[in-house]
Amino acid sequence: MQLSEHEFRRLGYQAVDMAAHYLADLPGRPVFQRMAEDQREAVMNMPMPLAPLSGDEILRLVSQQILPHPMGNGHSRFFGWVNSPPDLMAVITEILAAAMNPSCAGGDHAAIYLEHCVLRWMKQLLGFPIEGSAGLLVSGGSTASLTALATARHRALGERGIDVRKQGVCGADVKLRLYASNQVHSCIQKAVEVLGLGSECIRWIGVDDDFRVSLDELRLAIREDRQKGWQPFCIVANAGSVQTGAIDPLNELADAALESGLWLHVDGAYGAIGVLDPNSEALFAGIQRADSIALDPHKWLSVPVECGCVLVRDGLLLRNAFSLVPPYLRTDPGKGIGNLPWFSEYGFQQTRGFRALKLWATLAHAGRSGLQQLIARQIALARYLEQRIEATPGFELRSRGKLSIVCFRVLPRELAGNEEALDALNKKIMDQVQADGAAFLTNTTLNGRFALRACILHYGTTERDVDSMLETVRTTALRVKI
Repeated sequence: MQLSEHEFRRLGYQAVDMAAHYLADLPGRPVFQRMAEDQREAVMNMPMPLAPLSGDEILRLVSQQILPHPMGNGHSRFFGWVNSPPDLMAVITEILAAAMNPSCAGGDHAAIYLEHCVLRWMKQLLGFPIEGSAGLLVSGGSTASLTALATARHRALGERGIDVRKQGVCGADVKLRLYASNQVHSCIQKAVEVLGLGSECIRWIGVDDDFRVSLDELRLAIREDRQKGWQPFCIVANAGSVQTGAIDPLNELADAALESGLWLHVDGAYGAIGVLDPNSEALFAGIQRADSIALDPHKWLSVPVECGCVLVRDGLLLRNAFSLVPPYLRTDPGKGIGNLPWFSEYGFQQTRGFRALKLWATLAHAGRSGLQQLIARQIALARYLEQRIEATPGFELRSRGKLSIVCFRVLPRELAGNEEALDALNKKIMDQVQADGAAFLTNTTLNGRFALRACILHYGTTERDVDSMLETVRTTALRVKI
């Protein structure tokens, strides 16, 4: 509905005040609170208004029924999953992106050039080659990995004389094989299934004590598969797994991929930005050699959801995998109304939102030095948490992290050796901590056992917050019985 300039301004200021109050009020609120059943019903079963609602009424409903029930990730004691708070400068620019409302399929307008700008910045942050490469802002790491693996499939079948875009995988009598450690994100299997390769295409590789892929097992698997008629085509590496933050040996994997003629895809959705910490940079050696990288600026960089990113070394190959524009009609730089090649030729989406503005605002507002300080501080907080866990009787550290994830469990002396009871106890502790609202952490499974998992991503988290979370777990453990 149309609003006058005066009404738009008045309601806009009111919304900004609501957002500012909401954000300022978060530290004094419980981290998370479950909605009551009547509150859920009120939102889910809200009737469609027959007559238009006023702007004031809409904001009133948001204030009463939506803002009081957040996910919790805006709180400094939220340590769950890989969900960050929003960068506040990016929050401000969201209204401007919506006001412009461009379709970022392509064309000669500022949103397109800004996306090219931030893609170059992302490549520079990782040391990824700029000349000849291409990138795309997408919804998140799942779509980023799907885009990259579709390109890898396009190359692999093309090398075997098969035009997968015409013949599809059903017409290809080729058994492609992809290699990944058992620590990779589930989106890799989803991507393989969506691409029609079937989950049997994946050969799962074991990991070492630090949850990094076993190079010896990988090389042996490639040799065995070739002897059995499989066609190895891709290695997927972790640059910060979501379970423990494990970083696979990227340089060695790049060597293995080069030796065997395989595509190297790096899933750095959560962890790749850890390369900005000077003390962690060496852990990512070789990431710039990848054929493709998946990143999620909406994770560690705190860009408001959604904002994922895929980078591909061979930009022409990415374009050939997705473009439906014949080569003789493709837009060349400086020619025609489209000017630069359209982003819609490099991925599945045609209509695309203006994600670049919030990413640009986040990166520009922090600067490289600000990002380095932020990442380094959060990694240091994770090491502090590990030290506290090891110094606290009745706690056990379950993995030695390199990034901002810490896995641990409560280990009462009387339950030592009783793994089933320890799993049950720690699950009850997690459920109770989440319900009580003083802190929020989640879980993972390591070596078949339940572990509490804390991921430090909030720019406002301090040692005091870490101490508070650990004390909450300790006192909850004293109350929980199995």
